[in-house]
Amino acid sequence: MAKVEGDSKEPLNEQAVANIYASMKNEITQIYSKTTELEMEVSEHSLVINAISPLDPSRRCYRMIGGVLVERTIREVMPAVQRNKEGLEEVIARLTEALERKKKDVAEFETKYKIKIRKGDGEMKDESGKKEGNAQGVLVGPAGAT
Repeated sequence: MAKVEGDSKEPLNEQAVANIYASMKNEITQIYSKTTELEMEVSEHSLVINAISPLDPSRRCYRMIGGVLVERTIREVMPAVQRNKEGLEEVIARLTEALERKKKDVAEFETKYKIKIRKGDGEMKDESGKKEGNAQGVLVGPAGAT
């Protein structure tokens, strides 16, 4: 199938383009959520490091390894927690780079197929232009009314 530039026909039908675009946006959302999850883990590691660093290195502490609580000393646990934190930070950096690449790909896809996103979710549907709220509530009549 030959591509014709300047023609209104695209090599893919509209539904295929929409599906590809939706999957690209979904990948971006997944990367965001994974990055946020890992950032939460990094903050938890920082809290642990800050809590145990002023303590005596020979003091006992407990660490969860594969669902099993293991008794160790702070001297043994501290390097492992720091390594885990550093590893998580590296993964976050790689995910951030992947996110930037994916955003670029989406922008190129949008320009290639002339995709325009309509902002708004129907809040301005009223002819008078008044903003309609979408709050859901319960209507209660006067007590004792039948």
